[in-house]
Amino acid sequence: MYGLLGEKLGHSFSPQIHSMLGGYEYRLFEIPPEKLGEFMTKRKFEGINVTIPYKKAVMPFLDEISREAQKIGSVNTVVRRGEKLIGYNTDYFGFLYMVKKCKADIQGKKAVVLGSGGASLTVKAVLGDLGASQIVTVSRSGEDNYENISRHYDAQIVVNATPVGMYPGNLQSAVDIRRFEKAQCVLDIVYNPLKTKLALDAEKSGIRALCGLSMLVAQAKAANEIFFGRELPDEICEKIENRLVSKMRNIVLVGMAGCGKTTVGKELAEKTGKRFADTDETVKNDTGSTPEQLITEKGEEYFRLRETEAVKKEGKEKSSVIATGGGVVTVEENLFPLRQNGIIVFINRSAEKLTDSGRPISQKEGIKSLYEKRMPLYRRFADIEVDGNGSVTQTAQNILKEIEKYENTCNQRA
Repeated sequence: MYGLLGEKLGHSFSPQIHSMLGGYEYRLFEIPPEKLGEFMTKRKFEGINVTIPYKKAVMPFLDEISREAQKIGSVNTVVRRGEKLIGYNTDYFGFLYMVKKCKADIQGKKAVVLGSGGASLTVKAVLGDLGASQIVTVSRSGEDNYENISRHYDAQIVVNATPVGMYPGNLQSAVDIRRFEKAQCVLDIVYNPLKTKLALDAEKSGIRALCGLSMLVAQAKAANEIFFGRELPDEICEKIENRLVSKMRNIVLVGMAGCGKTTVGKELAEKTGKRFADTDETVKNDTGSTPEQLITEKGEEYFRLRETEAVKKEGKEKSSVIATGGGVVTVEENLFPLRQNGIIVFINRSAEKLTDSGRPISQKEGIKSLYEKRMPLYRRFADIEVDGNGSVTQTAQNILKEIEKYENTCNQRA
């Protein structure tokens, strides 16, 4: 029996990853602190991964500890060999893989590591072994903290080893990466959402960035090798990560009101097995009024505030097809909530085929004028643009083809 040991594991991706590695049962062991000793002494497992808050707490129960785990001071993988429990730290190999995937050149570079917990120890061990010239640990109350972090804005490598930005606390960031003018690479070990605000801000500033899903997959591969005494090719990490991203990533539809986002979205959800969500419906459910009613009775500005709340709510979930309102692109604040877990698709339907019936903003400004005004905004938000002048089925099929092309291109670049 194999599994993951932790206190709260409701959003873990580990069972999915280990099922792709194949051939064994992998369970979640949610154990309260007062039961940890009993769980470890009974030893009713062949191998386990260990997560927060037990990476240090399990160590007194082990008979042997690997060199990496001793150096780091924490264990995240335990295997039973006969009567012995042996501890390892596969996070080391996971973060090492993440660094290589991001093509980060660490040799001779100054690195800032956010956080001083167990994950930070792993990160610093890898950075040290890769030849970082200086490694600065930033914590809330340490000598280097968030009040005086400005003296380290010259760092070239920035690593977030804290839970800041993790679901459900999406779109939070411990630092403003724009202040790090010499930054060359940002690594965030948070894997849920797929892209944290720190990573999104970095990408916007032209800095290479990678979040923690690749690390999670690579450490699971290393754990599997320890469990079964075998070697697996590194290429399996990329395949598993791509499958996970394809399954979990949202398909976000933007475009003019009446372009077919809802009908196409429902067909996409049926074809992909993803959940369907409509931000207009979310607004209606949360406020008791339709968007048209809110715009007419309280004004467009009030509606946009409620729409942004709906966008943040739906955007933090995964494996969804999300249809948005026609004006969602007029609010810059909506971009990151949609992009954190999603690929954004612009359905471009010609203005002559749109209608302003029941759409107060279209009626006020005129469809053609509104179409021309919003076109550059749709294209700035979107990762993909598709022709929406065909049938619902044709448009849905085109979207899936373009997403496949987009994913293949991204994978080749990686």
